[in-house]
Amino acid sequence: MPFCKVADPQANTEGASVNATEIFYRTYGRGTTKVLLIIGLAGTHDSWGPQIKGLTGSNRPNHDDKLTVVDQNSGEECDSEMGGGIEVCAFDNRGMGRSSVPTKKSQYTTKIMAKDAIAVMDHLGWQKAHVFGHSMGAMIACKLAAMVPDRILSLALLNVTGGGFECFPKLDRQTVSIAIRFLKAKTPEQRAAVDLDTHYTKEYLEEYVGSKTRRSILYQEYVKGISSTGMQSNYGFEGQINACWTHKITRREIEVIRSAGFLVSVIHGRYDIIAQLYYARRLAEKLQPVARMIDLHGGHLVSHERTEEVNQGLHDLIKASESKISPHDWTNLPQKNSVSSCWCWSMHEGLKGV
Repeated sequence: MPFCKVADPQANTEGASVNATEIFYRTYGRGTTKVLLIIGLAGTHDSWGPQIKGLTGSNRPNHDDKLTVVDQNSGEECDSEMGGGIEVCAFDNRGMGRSSVPTKKSQYTTKIMAKDAIAVMDHLGWQKAHVFGHSMGAMIACKLAAMVPDRILSLALLNVTGGGFECFPKLDRQTVSIAIRFLKAKTPEQRAAVDLDTHYTKEYLEEYVGSKTRRSILYQEYVKGISSTGMQSNYGFEGQINACWTHKITRREIEVIRSAGFLVSVIHGRYDIIAQLYYARRLAEKLQPVARMIDLHGGHLVSHERTEEVNQGLHDLIKASESKISPHDWTNLPQKNSVSSCWCWSMHEGLKGV
């Protein structure tokens, strides 16, 4: 099975191999363009299914594909390193899925998890990649971009917040009820039911696909998926919560990302009850002029609810990066008032001397 071993940052050199954390990953597609996908809290690599298929044309993992350049069944050429296609890697974060589950909360921070992502890139021999993250995965992606900006080709942040108190949903009767159900969920069936209300808008779940509602169809899929991977352990859940709660992107890190030379897309569901749109937009504004803001009619898992639009946004980001479009042509955010900004800065500097 494809695993990448990451030395425990708290272990000494002699104990590094013994205390290594194993990160489970899969790759899809073939090509010179590399895309790293980082999933969010309590999610596995499978959660990126719609984007993997949208980017590579298939959900079939490479390690299951014993064929090389030519598909022996069809005789058609497949994308290869020479073909200019896209190769995607998606992995299970520590604390979830088939990856290791460290038992200490201190072993879960977005910085440590960003180092896991770097280790996966190193393991694959990827010097650079487009990095796309969802929710907690977008927080990790931000930290990764600030740590190794020279290895980032572009950055997509889906349903992101700035961590800490920004992770708290807007409190109302609905979100409180969902939070209580989430904490009480002990079976795949209970977890599937609450996940649906967390991930999607009500109108999307009530739509009919044939004779069944999306809710009933997705419920069966979620139960099957959760049953196959198992419920997240308490160590993993509490650790990943700790990573979200302690996450923070500093002004210096924002400046590193802004000045690194790659483009950013911030993609969000307008009706996300977990990660509020306000915080995503504020982060996009801080990243001007390199960021583009895309808000869609959807919930927290907008990548599933509005798959076509999200995939188009990701393809647009890759193409814009490859064509080296200027940030000012890329962004759709209002330009900052440079005169006002300078005035405020001057006032601030002046007051410091008072």
